[in-house]
Amino acid sequence: MKREHHHLYPPTDHPSTSAAGKSKMWDEDGGCGGDDELLAVLGYKVRSSDMAEVAQKLEQLEEVMFSAQEDGLSHLASETVHYNPSDLSSWLESMLSELNPLPPPLPPPGGFGGGPLSVSGVPSRPQAVGNPFLARAESSSVTTVDLRADQRLHSSARSSLKNEPHQEIGSSGIVFDEESSSDYDLKAIPGKAVFGGAPTQAPTRTRLASSSSSSTSSSAVTAKRLKSSPGDVAVGGGAAVESTRPVVLVDSQENGVRLVHALMACAEAVQQSNLSIAEALVKQIGFLAISQAGAMRKVATFFAEALARRIYRVYPQNPPLDHSLTDALQMHFYETCPYLKFAHFTANQAILEAFEGKSRVHVIDFSMNQGLQWPALMQALALRPGGPPSFRLTGIGPPAPDNSDRLQDVGWKLAQLAETIHVEFEYRGFVANSLADLDAAILELRPSDAEAVAVNSVFELHKLLARPGAIEKVLGVVRQVRPEIVTVVEQEANHNGPVFVDRFNESLHYYSTLFDSLEGCANTQDKAMSEVYLGKQICNVVACEGADRVERHETLAQWRDRFGAAGFVPAHLGSNAFKQASMLLALFAGGDGYRVEENGGCLTLGWHTRPLIATSAWRVGCPNAPAAAAAH
Repeated sequence: MKREHHHLYPPTDHPSTSAAGKSKMWDEDGGCGGDDELLAVLGYKVRSSDMAEVAQKLEQLEEVMFSAQEDGLSHLASETVHYNPSDLSSWLESMLSELNPLPPPLPPPGGFGGGPLSVSGVPSRPQAVGNPFLARAESSSVTTVDLRADQRLHSSARSSLKNEPHQEIGSSGIVFDEESSSDYDLKAIPGKAVFGGAPTQAPTRTRLASSSSSSTSSSAVTAKRLKSSPGDVAVGGGAAVESTRPVVLVDSQENGVRLVHALMACAEAVQQSNLSIAEALVKQIGFLAISQAGAMRKVATFFAEALARRIYRVYPQNPPLDHSLTDALQMHFYETCPYLKFAHFTANQAILEAFEGKSRVHVIDFSMNQGLQWPALMQALALRPGGPPSFRLTGIGPPAPDNSDRLQDVGWKLAQLAETIHVEFEYRGFVANSLADLDAAILELRPSDAEAVAVNSVFELHKLLARPGAIEKVLGVVRQVRPEIVTVVEQEANHNGPVFVDRFNESLHYYSTLFDSLEGCANTQDKAMSEVYLGKQICNVVACEGADRVERHETLAQWRDRFGAAGFVPAHLGSNAFKQASMLLALFAGGDGYRVEENGGCLTLGWHTRPLIATSAWRVGCPNAPAAAAAH
């Protein structure tokens, strides 16, 4: 007789749950708090208090299976349909009673049984956990993640088990129907076992098929195989042979999807202030990240660190104590990838065109840092027909912790370059904790007919969004300067939303793409330092709040609204800038993967189909508009 052990893993129904249901799930799981976390990732429900009992049963089962005679295991090899048990303790006890019914059952530790509790002699059905790690994944790529699709997968519960198992009769093997939303890569590992009765033949292949029992859709059965090892030998007559012991190995792709789900689930737990669940998930993230290679592992590590800082309230120092370290990291980022080069090149091109025919020009730089942007512009001005104009540069930067005058050192280096290329040069540096502290009077402006002014900002304006009214004040000062052009480069991302989970998901998508683009860098030191540079941004986006969260990136559309409300009109970047930017990328690692696009007169640089940074140019609108309207 064929025996089907439905009692080992009875079917359950799991309808899709809403966001409120998720919250309830957290509460229920967090309430029991006894399930072993590592086994829960693999779909097994084992209480931590039962671990010693389960380990003892596993040892007994292994001994019984190795010492059993041929008739003791034949029914397991050919007649029985087994299910992947969620209640591991009860399954082990059942297997032991079948294989070796003589030994009495193990005494339960602490006076409690290892299986599910029962009322009035009726055994209760084991409760399946709606584990977010086990949601079905459709995408084969886990390095750059479509979070919207993953969020839909995470928000739906696992499908219910089928009541009737299906067995495929044939000489090659048995098909087991197990309802599971994960696709394991199964590989047979050699080991000693006793099989009997079968004539000598090639090793059989057993397939584990999983199918969806969703009420709304049906999917094709996905077959996964137990692959036989090359050294397997099959013999008959009950002799002890070298055979295969199937062991489940979770592949990195499956773990990659679980890793993304774990990150999003942890963010949801943080938003709901369920710190016990969030703490457990952070540990799981570290466990799952180990199986990943390349960009995904690095991104997950930085996001796990940021989540841990938020959970344990160990916030990063802001502003950083050592600006020299920040400058060094930015220099490596500049050398590793074309993003900063693209930003400087496109902004310089717009400034150069705005200064055409001007004899005296003045650039006010909101993002002076190490002055990497200006040697190229000075050389372009030196080659201008009719001779170079007089060039004045005002650099603005944060104070140094050691009270050193870093801005003045940058100015001396630029002055030496100007002398070499015969450009009349004037420089002045201003130290400011924030751009909001600036006033137009300290900039020593000259009449517009005597000097043409340009204002430049690269990855700086988004930091003003942490202080209410700061961006409006700065744009009001810019209006007072009345520049010929304002060039702005910002990250093309929305990391300034009010909902933490949305901000987290967007940043995970954004930085996954950015890290993926760094993988082609040949210089491992530059790449490693660039990843640290981006990791500091991730930490600020995820771990910080309030005025400390300064990495408040917004999209190009959002910046258009802000500049339009402040009285600025767009100045379109010409086709010449687009062509030259494309040529720049062609010189950088062949330009493979990088993509320049024109967006409403602005230029964006992205990796494949995802824009990552955007350059825009602006002019002051109506000359008669009062500066007060800009702050409205």
